[in-house]
This record gives sequence, C-alpha cells and structure tokens, in this order.
Amino acid sequence: MAIDVNNESGTDVDERALLDIARYSLARMRIHPLSELSVIVVDTAAMEQLHIQWLDLPGPTDVMSFPMDELRPPGKDDDEPPQGLLGDIVLCPEVAERQAEEAPTRHTMDEELQLLTVHGLLHLLGYDHEQADEKAEMFGLQSAIVDGWRAEQGLTGPSPAPTVA
Repeated sequence: MAIDVNNESGTDVDERALLDIARYSLARMRIHPLSELSVIVVDTAAMEQLHIQWLDLPGPTDVMSFPMDELRPPGKDDDEPPQGLLGDIVLCPEVAERQAEEAPTRHTMDEELQLLTVHGLLHLLGYDHEQADEKAEMFGLQSAIVDGWRAEQGLTGPSPAPTVA
C-alpha cells in the first residue's frame, strides 16, 4: 500500500498513527495492496481556500476528500480488487482540535485526525452521509474501523465519537 502523509500545517501531528489507521482501513475495506493514497495535513488558511474553491462554502472544514480513480471496495464474490489511485485526504488539525474539545466523548486532536482519516477514506470509496440510511451505514463502518484499529493498537477507553455531520 503506497500511502504518503505530508504535514504542511506547521502543527505537530502523529503522522505514524495517520499512516497506520489508513493502512488498516484500506486492508479492512479490501482495497488492492498496490493502490495509492495521499494524506495532506494543512493549516486553516489552506483548508479555507480549498473549502471555498471546491464546495463554495466559507471557512475551514475538518476534512476534504478528492477521489481519483473512484475505486470501490470489492464485493464478497470478487476475487481481486482493482488497483488504482484512491486520491487525497486533506485534514486540518486546528479544526480537528476544536472538534475534539467540543465532542461528547472528549478526546485528543490526534484521535480526531485518526477518525477524520477514516471518514475521508470512506468518502474516497464512495460512501456519503447526505441521507439518513447512508449516514447510518457510513458512520457505522467508520466506528467499526476506528474501534478495530484502536483494539489492534492496544488503545483503551472509548473511541472518539463522530463529530462530522
């Protein structure tokens, strides 16, 4: 799995954990092991610019996803998942820190960034949360992935609750 994590934010983040949870998520979703993913960590000014440019929405946001090859998880009967470029996940630690502090299950900025990495990855794989049934599916899968990864890492305590709407 070719995963690049590039921190351009000036904020100290646990890049190793972002790489690990992305790798775990891709394996769990049965994405081809030679597929490529990029995770970019930016400051609020850069995120705000992307948010305005691509979604025409003001202010910075927590995570944005930019799919490339529109890969999808293989079905249960598929022998081999397709290989390709998943795309980019862009994270903003300043927004993540604020969300972590305001979340019902208080957690760290790094834990929020881990959750957002999974969230962004699921968007790259075609998941969405516009409709109630889509939201239930996506957030259920997101929680299962984060919980599974945390258990594998030997992390205790509650997993961060989803803060993205």
